[in-house]
Amino acid sequence: MRVAFAGVSSDAARLRKRSVTIAGHRTSVSLEQAFWDALKAIATADGVSMNALVAGIDADRSGNLSSGLRVFVLQRLRDYVGSAGISPDGASRGGREEFGGGRGSGGAASSGSPGSGSG
Repeated sequence: MRVAFAGVSSDAARLRKRSVTIAGHRTSVSLEQAFWDALKAIATADGVSMNALVAGIDADRSGNLSSGLRVFVLQRLRDYVGSAGISPDGASRGGREEFGGGRGSGGAASSGSPGSGSG
């Protein structure tokens, strides 16, 4: 029997391989469609291309690129949730306290990327 999570389509969970250019070199990255969608939204919000976003994440990561991209998306989500005044347990709280280590949500090569700060 297949277990489905509320609101998660099988397409969103399916791995997709895409080519990106980092430092002038093409490389392939496999991620779930949901992560590609999130990276595209982040790149648009930050006013950068997908290649520029991925290159910035690549420069700051430890481990493999796919994992670095997933962690970056998760950190941005945590930053967003924290800035909305929601605690890790989902309860509302007052003020603009940061979630998950207090990192800001800067661009790809700034404090919101994996490998930066004390995380």
